[in-house]
Amino acid sequence: MASHGLAIMLVSLALLVSLALQHSWGNPFWFFFSVAVILSTWFGRAGAGWLAVVGSTLAVMYYFTPPIHSLAVNPGDLPFFLTFVACEVGVTHLISWRRKSEDALRHARDELEIRVAERTSALKNANDAMVLQMAEQKRTEETLQATRTELARVARITTIGELTASIAHEVNQPLAAVVANADACVAWLSREQPDLVEARAAAERATQGATRASEVIARIRSLISKATPEKSRVQINQVVEQTAALAAGQASKNNVAIEFQLSPDVPNVLGDSIQLQQVVLNLIVNGIEAMNSVADRPRKLVIRTQPQSGGQIRVSVQDSGVGVTADVMGRLFEPFFTTRAKGMGMGLPISRSIIEAHGGKLWAESNGSGGAIFSFTLPSGDGPAA
Repeated sequence: MASHGLAIMLVSLALLVSLALQHSWGNPFWFFFSVAVILSTWFGRAGAGWLAVVGSTLAVMYYFTPPIHSLAVNPGDLPFFLTFVACEVGVTHLISWRRKSEDALRHARDELEIRVAERTSALKNANDAMVLQMAEQKRTEETLQATRTELARVARITTIGELTASIAHEVNQPLAAVVANADACVAWLSREQPDLVEARAAAERATQGATRASEVIARIRSLISKATPEKSRVQINQVVEQTAALAAGQASKNNVAIEFQLSPDVPNVLGDSIQLQQVVLNLIVNGIEAMNSVADRPRKLVIRTQPQSGGQIRVSVQDSGVGVTADVMGRLFEPFFTTRAKGMGMGLPISRSIIEAHGGKLWAESNGSGGAIFSFTLPSGDGPAA
């Protein structure tokens, strides 16, 4: 092997140099054979080192220890010879141990670098996968939000369809007033001596009726419009009043009296007015329909707004209907669950998702005197608009 050849070459070189310098330096083999053993052990590993020890021992016995040119050792020179051999063995053992330690350390360092590289690659792959997953999750959330918005719009249109008769009444009433006041205005102006004061008053009433009809139509268009939700500061009392006006005809048709208990101290909320109108309209329509079979007590729907602790605003719709049983109460907000004959079962789940998206919560509870109370809370909009 190459390492054994290196040991033989170094021992041979040490022998030649020691023989060449023997007459001028005495016995220089101590130094040169030691160097040969050290170099053989360091570069050729332990096997070559021990071969160098054996070769050096034999060379010293034959060439430098009396009797010369013999492998025997005089008793007087035996301590000297054994000291030399012991030094060579000790040096070989020490260098071999040091070489093994460095090799083990280098091997451990190489393994550590490999593991670090593998771990870094694994972390990079995991990070890339996480980035892709986050991007996919974002796209999924955007798709889900768009689906929710469209579903909410469908629910609003369905509710508007159910209130067609009520809305028609709300529009026809001011339009009839417009026609009546316009006829009165013409009559006052057609007299031999036109009464301009009465004619002007009739014209102003006609204008007011037309404005009211226009506001009703504008509210309907806003509810069914396909617009991106946009949060702004909203007067919740105004939302309640405007929304209740759309259901006023439905309430009158079902002999339901709507009572308002709106606190003037309620601050604005930060939200989308159209979505909040949808929630209030859904709760009002549900409350009206819950009283269809009630005949032993007045049908009354109470809508309340009141400030709560922690900067919260509470809106509640209380009916005097048949109430909600415990088993039904636990399923009210499940998608497609409904107690109405023609219901879709999506109004309350959509309403809850809207309220939760506004940072609030929506729940239902039984009214002790009969009926149910649906309430939701919203944080006040004192901060900057989003």
